[in-house]
Amino acid sequence: MDFSQVLAEKTDTILDKWILAVRKDRRIETADDLSCTAVKDHIPDVLKAMVTVLSKSQENDIQSMVIASLQHGAIRAEQGFDPAEIAREYHLLRTVIFDALEPDLLGGTPVEIIRSIRLIDAIIDEAIARCFKSYVEERLRELHQLQLSLTLHNDQLTRLISANQEYLSQLAHELKHPLTSIIGYSDLFLRQQRRKSEIKDNYTNLEHIERVLRNGRQLLHLINDVLELSRHDAGEIKLQLAPTDVRELINNVCEMLEPLAAGKNLKVVVDCDRAPKEIITDSFQCQQIVTNLISNAIRYTESGTIIIMCQVLENQKWAIAVSDTGIGIAAENQAQIFEPYFRVSCSDRPYLPDSTGLGLAIVSRLVKLLEGEIKLVSEVGVGSTFTVTLPLEMKM
Repeated sequence: MDFSQVLAEKTDTILDKWILAVRKDRRIETADDLSCTAVKDHIPDVLKAMVTVLSKSQENDIQSMVIASLQHGAIRAEQGFDPAEIAREYHLLRTVIFDALEPDLLGGTPVEIIRSIRLIDAIIDEAIARCFKSYVEERLRELHQLQLSLTLHNDQLTRLISANQEYLSQLAHELKHPLTSIIGYSDLFLRQQRRKSEIKDNYTNLEHIERVLRNGRQLLHLINDVLELSRHDAGEIKLQLAPTDVRELINNVCEMLEPLAAGKNLKVVVDCDRAPKEIITDSFQCQQIVTNLISNAIRYTESGTIIIMCQVLENQKWAIAVSDTGIGIAAENQAQIFEPYFRVSCSDRPYLPDSTGLGLAIVSRLVKLLEGEIKLVSEVGVGSTFTVTLPLEMKM
């Protein structure tokens, strides 16, 4: 019996069942926000190649499988999959294929069954190997780009620190831990590569790369905040005033931050019914303010709701209020909350690992730059509300 024809006829059914299995599997969460086409990716080409390998009459097309698997790994890296998720989706593919072919396989001879099972396993194993190869290469390319970006930022940071020594000791303290992790895991990874001609433990090496990337991004975020603060204090921010759609700006920020809120099962409510239709301001700096306030609310809220309310006020002004049901800020800390590097903590809760203490300091400076004011109302264990009041029209 030639099982290649059976596989060819059932390819569409296998793909549909595999996509459904991937979406249902809670160990492949990255696929939740992808379309069916994005989930399917180059898997159809792998199945087509598998058909030719199983066939006894046509020439096998193993090269198509190699190319498809390499492309699959690179795309999965861009989509943000981690190695365990990729391994899981190939495990599901193997299971779905054998489930679909089982009735037909049972009708073949033992020799035919063993041959088909071995060939299918070999194709999937080769596809996994090629996929992980391109996945690692894409992650290394991203790491290289991150290194270049960090180098450029480091040069600029060095110049700014030379002119602003009061931040030096605090900055060094904040940079020490992520830098130590980056250096340590990078060194470990490089030493392993020098000892081995082949990567025998892809998963472990990938974990090291992921740690480097995660800490590198955290460091880059911190450096960007420091540079933003330094540029403001040095008077280097030049406003670009233009008509701005407030509702669109707020919706864009909420859409960008929605995955963070969804990851913590937080409900985000936007009330812009009374918002101004258009204002004259620097849209980029205004977006910075809104982004920092909403991301801060999400960061310090474990359950409940984030409410964003916007409305027109008297005297040619408008206001945006961001309320959360988070940990709240004690009265004695509220006067310091807008100072650089100040972070809220309590006896049973340390500082959040991704908090730099610079977000609200940047917000307060940008609000002042846009001729506005910011107020805070907060209660420990209940939540906080930050209200920013700005003019409807800044003068050119």
